[in-house]
Amino acid sequence: MRIPEEVCGAPSSGPLLIQGARVLSLDAAGREWAKADILLRDGRIESIGLELSVSPGTPTLDARGMLAMPGLVNAHFHSPGNLMRGQLDGLPLELFMLYEVPPLAQSGDGHRMAYLRTMMGALEMLERGITTVHDDAYHVPVATPQGIDTVMQAYADAGIRATVAIDQPNIVEYDKFPYLRELLPARMRSEMEAAPLQGADELLALYQHLITRWHGAAQGRLAAAVSCSAPQRVTRPYLQALGELSRRHDLPYNLHVLETKLQRATGLERFGQSLLRHVHEAGVLDERCQIIHAVWIDDDDLRLLADSGAVVAHNPVCNLRLGSGVMPWRALRDVGVPIAIGTDELCTDDTANLWLAGKMAGLVHNLSSADSSRWPRHGEVLHAMTAGGARAVRREGELGQLIPGALADIILLDLDRWAFIPCNDVRRQLVYSEDGSSVRHVIVNGEVVVRDGEHVSIDARAIRDEIRALAPAIQAQWAGSHAAALRLWPYYQAMLEKAHALPSGLTRRVLAGD
Repeated sequence: MRIPEEVCGAPSSGPLLIQGARVLSLDAAGREWAKADILLRDGRIESIGLELSVSPGTPTLDARGMLAMPGLVNAHFHSPGNLMRGQLDGLPLELFMLYEVPPLAQSGDGHRMAYLRTMMGALEMLERGITTVHDDAYHVPVATPQGIDTVMQAYADAGIRATVAIDQPNIVEYDKFPYLRELLPARMRSEMEAAPLQGADELLALYQHLITRWHGAAQGRLAAAVSCSAPQRVTRPYLQALGELSRRHDLPYNLHVLETKLQRATGLERFGQSLLRHVHEAGVLDERCQIIHAVWIDDDDLRLLADSGAVVAHNPVCNLRLGSGVMPWRALRDVGVPIAIGTDELCTDDTANLWLAGKMAGLVHNLSSADSSRWPRHGEVLHAMTAGGARAVRREGELGQLIPGALADIILLDLDRWAFIPCNDVRRQLVYSEDGSSVRHVIVNGEVVVRDGEHVSIDARAIRDEIRALAPAIQAQWAGSHAAALRLWPYYQAMLEKAHALPSGLTRRVLAGD
């Protein structure tokens, strides 16, 4: 997806010459320079080579002793969970969501709190070398134009590249799950029916606002995506309307599909088939789709994914944190499904560190087979962290590689750090040794946004201080959601036990016989 030039505004930057870096292109040819210059102009890479000729007075960035590589792409993130870092133990997703998106909530964060929570995630990611985030932003209890504007303005101010969706279900809570309607007492069903709920027309109008005002804003750094949250959480007409919106504007379409074993039961109970086949038969599954998690997929699902061209967003730390299971990495790769990597949200990963998520992806799947040739290789993981994410946000060829014409999203890592001492294989060490602490300079759209580890245009300390001052409000909010969760917990637990008693024929946990 190339953002139309007429909505991109003025060129993002003048020329900048990066001098003397070791350059890792991560392009299809695997090109690498032991030492080279990179010339940036108007937000893109103009040329890469030795001692490039530039006009006198061209700004330069001394990159001697550094590695230049494409910025990382966080393919899946939920910024509204940022203030919940460290609040919860590991819990099954369905219990976790009682706190994350409280189903009985009548009010949500104020706009300043929403701005700060979005900003904090963006700043943490930039410091770690993540230059693009794909934010599936939910809104509690309802989405509004002001809420959307708050999230987008924070990303604009932070300097990151962000593709953002409106993740908002449009059916009553108990109908998102199997068995729950029957398990709940009548009074609790009534409370859920009284909770704020937005219809398809209202949500589509909000998408019109997002696309009209923000798609292509901030010199093309900001873009829109669409999201149904998950297919079982919306009506079929809305699921299809979002598919049409995705096709009309060439937008990524986010769908959480088969994240948990309970979701296999959901598909069978509600639709008589896998949730992925339900999406396919609704005419929605195509190359614009980002299928998030894809843990409990079967062989038929694999074929559907391969035929569609959809991308799978793998969130290994989140899947372990919530006990959801281990995605079948090699099975997906065997049929040609592209994989991207995400951190999910700060309440399920507790960081926004894609290096750690990538390392986990490179390790956890080693448990899937005794045949080591089936294990992920570092090159696959590094590709998923860069070009795979670019594919997910519809910027394939423009992000995730350093080549002339690509967008100038570049990170410079200090090679005089322990992660690279000794430097035996830089690619392998990027996956297994680096944790983001070697990132020194970050360039987005040709602009230096982090220099020597410090944000150029944002006072990060002031942001942290203001968030710390919100502690009483955060704790009060937590107390309310916790009290509501305790009331609902027994019924959700009973639902989980019923679903887990069903045989699935799949093994997605360390213990066999699941």
